[in-house]
Amino acid sequence: MDAPATFQPIPARPAPVRTDGPIAWVRINLFGDLRTTAGTLIMGALLLWFVPQFLNWALFTAAWRPNADACRLEGVGACWGVVAEKYRLIIFGRYPFEQQWRPLVATLLMTALLVASCIRVFWRSWLALLWAAVLAAFFILMYGNVLGLTRVETDRWGGLPLTLLLASLSIAFAFPIALLVALGRRSSLPAIRSVCTVYVELVRGVPLISVLFMASFMFPLFMPQGLTIDVLIRVLVGITLFAGAYMAEVIRGGLQSIPKGQIEAAATLGLSYWQTQRKIVLPQALATVVPGLMNNFIAIFKDTSLVTIVSLYELTGSLGLALNSDADWRPYKIEGYLFIAMIYFTFCFAMSRYSQWVEKQVNKGKAR
Repeated sequence: MDAPATFQPIPARPAPVRTDGPIAWVRINLFGDLRTTAGTLIMGALLLWFVPQFLNWALFTAAWRPNADACRLEGVGACWGVVAEKYRLIIFGRYPFEQQWRPLVATLLMTALLVASCIRVFWRSWLALLWAAVLAAFFILMYGNVLGLTRVETDRWGGLPLTLLLASLSIAFAFPIALLVALGRRSSLPAIRSVCTVYVELVRGVPLISVLFMASFMFPLFMPQGLTIDVLIRVLVGITLFAGAYMAEVIRGGLQSIPKGQIEAAATLGLSYWQTQRKIVLPQALATVVPGLMNNFIAIFKDTSLVTIVSLYELTGSLGLALNSDADWRPYKIEGYLFIAMIYFTFCFAMSRYSQWVEKQVNKGKAR
């Protein structure tokens, strides 16, 4: 007779490893394998060496009062007094000192408009009217000559207001141009396709500095005698055309990602070319290239610093103007550049985070 079977328990299995939470993120991303662990330790050692020294220079031994003599004392770290002394010239450029409340109000209005344009509740038909009203108020405040405001020529505009104006308008004008050019490069009509291709390849083949130089110095030579166009408008047109060419290629990449079968199905349903593009192709293509478009927007915002070569002193140019004209504060350019770098980073980081939010919104339909 067989002996009764003896129960043998299965050994306990290890508990499952968590794949969410901060500890899991650190384990996966910083200590995932030997090479990653080594890189994390090396970077951690460098940060432990650099960060305390930077904090000591930037905060603990820094001079905060606008006193150049105090900054020259031995043992003093960063001299943030240069920002306290020159911030108005850095922010507003050569705009008349007693009238600087006008660019301040104009900048606040433009910033509020940009923030409102990014919020879903404001995505209504009247948003275009709001843009027109704010832009009109911006130019009235900056230029003046009406409502009792003193006239200030555009060559005296500068600093942050000029940076916001150039970046906002060039992005707003470049996007529809890029959309049409991207569609034109995929057109079945050879003439339209050739014109769009020549435009894109010609603009992308030269640096932005060359475009600004041509718009500022060469273009007036071809104008009729006595006819002049303001340098601000010429520079804005140059940046817009330059940005439009690069943006067109990003959009064209999104258009090429749409399966041809969808276009054929739309034609079968009797949709016209523009109905197909508006209702089927463009919504999917633009959702695909959101990161590339935002990358272009950030690049445009930073490229506005190049207008200094045509004597328009935006944020970066205003810093050079503020420090080069005063020998007492000239040695403290690092602190000044860190100040404007913080401004650029704030705007660029906000655009980057907004891009991630837009990506999540357009990808909700693909979630399983």
